[in-house]
Amino acid sequence: MLILASRSPRRRMLLQQAGYTFDVIPADETAEDDPLPGEAPAAFVVRLARQKAENVARRIDRGIVLGCDTVVLCDGRILGKPTDREDARAMLRFLRGRRQSVLSGLCLWPVPEGEILCETAETLLEMAALSDERIEEYLDSGLWEGKAGGFGYQDRNDWLKITSGSESNIVGLPLELLERLLSEPRTAYAE
Repeated sequence: MLILASRSPRRRMLLQQAGYTFDVIPADETAEDDPLPGEAPAAFVVRLARQKAENVARRIDRGIVLGCDTVVLCDGRILGKPTDREDARAMLRFLRGRRQSVLSGLCLWPVPEGEILCETAETLLEMAALSDERIEEYLDSGLWEGKAGGFGYQDRNDWLKITSGSESNIVGLPLELLERLLSEPRTAYAE
């Protein structure tokens, strides 16, 4: 049984659309954290994915816990979810007209025992040079809330273009990576 350690409706949607059977047990907010001094972005998202998976794994008897965390990275700056509209505005102004990457850490934690798998996925994209008016229109929609970098690719914004990598990663769950990790022969996943 796959158990999603997330409150994200987008991650649920992606798993459902991909045909997975799963339960949802959100990780506690204490599993969230800020980057440590000098921590590389890839190490940061893997650490958070692992913390979320571990948080839920401690509360169940059996299953494979899926933890995931996603951030946007641009010019060495990590952008998580905006705290409010002003924060989202600042993020979008910073990102407009630039190339950026979306990094996700994914962790599979088998319970009661087995090999814990953690990896990252990266998707590169470009954002058009949005006007302040266009940014305000997007902010008015409220679609930025709860999304790394203050934007949602799934909102069908014509101002975002993937240059390489996974579309599902930008939405918040790299399905290709998940499928690969689940399909690798592991005794931990045997019934």
